[in-house]
Amino acid sequence: MGQPHGIGIVGLGVISAQYLATLGDHPDVRIVATADLDHARAEEIANGIDGCRALSVDDLVADPAVQTVLNLTVPAAHAEIASKALAAGKDVFGEKPLAATLADAQRVVAARGRAWLGCAPDTVLGTGVQTAHAALKAGAIGRPVAATATWVSAGHEAWHPHPDFYYREGGGPLLDMGPYYLTTLFHLLGPVARVSGASSRPRDTRTIASGPRAGEVIPVEVDTHVTGVLEHVGGAVSTVTFSFDAPVSDAAPIEVYGETGTLSVPDPNLFDGEVRVRAGRHDEWHAVTERAGYEHAGRGIGILDRVRTGSDRTDAGIALHVLEVMTALQESARTGTRVEIETRPAPPTVVPFTDEERWRAG
Repeated sequence: MGQPHGIGIVGLGVISAQYLATLGDHPDVRIVATADLDHARAEEIANGIDGCRALSVDDLVADPAVQTVLNLTVPAAHAEIASKALAAGKDVFGEKPLAATLADAQRVVAARGRAWLGCAPDTVLGTGVQTAHAALKAGAIGRPVAATATWVSAGHEAWHPHPDFYYREGGGPLLDMGPYYLTTLFHLLGPVARVSGASSRPRDTRTIASGPRAGEVIPVEVDTHVTGVLEHVGGAVSTVTFSFDAPVSDAAPIEVYGETGTLSVPDPNLFDGEVRVRAGRHDEWHAVTERAGYEHAGRGIGILDRVRTGSDRTDAGIALHVLEVMTALQESARTGTRVEIETRPAPPTVVPFTDEERWRAG
């Protein structure tokens, strides 16, 4: 094998630690540069990595040692940083969402040229979702006809010291957690043809419950309970719910209903988890043996999957489709009409089972 693939990281917030845990000492890649609005933070991270330098964003995207820019900035900066990197001829992998708005995401995708543009979540490459994908392909529940996806919470103000973003334009439960669930549904059931949505905003304010601002009241500018129906191109129909207004739920994160059985899919915000199948009314639930995906993977596995196999399993076309679906759900809720989806990315192939020792070894 040749030289390790050079990665430059822009944005060194909390999530960067998870990427560094996966990529920091992997033999197939090398972190060669860091950049952050807090230059001291970039220097701190760079000093802990052999041969890594803390640079400005402009210098990082121009550095010939950087082959892929890992864009971990806040959502409002995703499009700007990705555009700079693509203009410099770099490949890009970014945190979700692809951009803060659908229009910005479309511009970024149109500008990628021959460069590779990938986007989180790469949790879908773990054994949880991929084992479910393989089970569906093997006919474990017959032809899938419907699915449900449910994520509910009382709201991030209960634990987050600065939850303002989640209640402003560009936030809310749909844009925050929707990418994990909708990307999983795409892997399992394929692209969406049209959507119908409804939403509500029961409260106009929220009270921060922890940290230095505990007791402060903040405004709510977005709908905090979103539900919808997704009509997939292949004929299946999914019902989705995302909420900051429900304290708890016993609902499975995702269930897929087939002609001969039901498939229970684990939390798509995690890489692992038990996949269960129940065939018919009188059968019992039973676990499906892990048969696909990267074992015990972490954030950043999407880059390794690309570097190692050249796959497009985390291609930005999928992220653009998911963002279009989320935007369409909001539009449908606002207008009361069904909304057609224009993008039609090809469903990715199943990831072969790859044990942790093998994928970490390079």
